Amino acid sequence: MTARFKKNRGMRGHVSAGHGRIGKHRKHPSGCGNAGGQHHHRIFMDKYHPGWFGKVGMRNFHLIKHGKVCPTINVERIWSLVSQETREKFAKEKSKAPVIDVTKAGYFKVLGKGKLPEQPV
Repeated sequence: MTARFKKNRGMRGHVSAGHGRIGKHRKHPSGCGNAGGQHHHRIFMDKYHPGWFGKVGMRNFHLIKHGKVCPTINVERIWSLVSQETREKFAKEKSKAPVIDVTKAGYFKVLGKGKLPEQPV
């Protein structure tokens, strides 16, 4: 904004420029930012920002964001980890059953959803 459009142009000659003689236009009369939340702004903080101060929960030093991730697979999908020819081979051979290693496929937990076919695993 150019200087000629500013409010103070019209206030030339008026002593306090519209900010009053008693209160005075000072820099930060009540502190900068969130100052005084536990002192002179306490009523405001308690009224409009309850729970702003204090702590909650336990601290976790060295937080690993993906520490508790455990990829899962359902029982009904477990045969999809084995090739079709392996499945047919063990379907003919009734004395043996294949061992499917889910960790090799990147899963670490098997959930019990669905049904397995009659062919043993």
